[in-house]
Amino acid sequence: MQSAKSLSDKLREPTIEDGSAMWRVARDSERLDLNTPYAYLLWARDFAATSVVAEVDGVVGGFVSGYIRPDAPGTLMVWQVAVDEACRGRGLAGRMLDELAERTGAHALETTITADNPESIALFSSFARRRGAEHTVADLFTADVFPDGGEHEPELLHRISPLH
Repeated sequence: MQSAKSLSDKLREPTIEDGSAMWRVARDSERLDLNTPYAYLLWARDFAATSVVAEVDGVVGGFVSGYIRPDAPGTLMVWQVAVDEACRGRGLAGRMLDELAERTGAHALETTITADNPESIALFSSFARRRGAEHTVADLFTADVFPDGGEHEPELLHRISPLH
């Protein structure tokens, strides 16, 4: 297991051509809510400036999709973080979050995480510690607002601020 950046790792904005690979990484994670391939193509086109892919040995090995909240222009909302199983253990997820924080100049980062996802909670807690930022957690989307009759776990809002 590698902990340092490999010389072949490259963090960059996604392109439309990366959309299908982002979908594949999300699908194979077996953890994320999988969206249609079309959604990932649109994301790679319309939100490239606030998203990042990790290219490992010339192949997309992970991504973070995000956007700047229209009603809170200093806040980066992270929608999904995924790392291909073969690329885990390299610190890619944390490096991608750091890259986005720097590139966007956001003052705050928000994401939602279900309580049964300790890996994501640890990732964002570590990000907050590296930044020396406050990390708060609050209810955002309760199970009853989802259309599946309450089968979806509540989504908790994790807010990390200030980033700089």
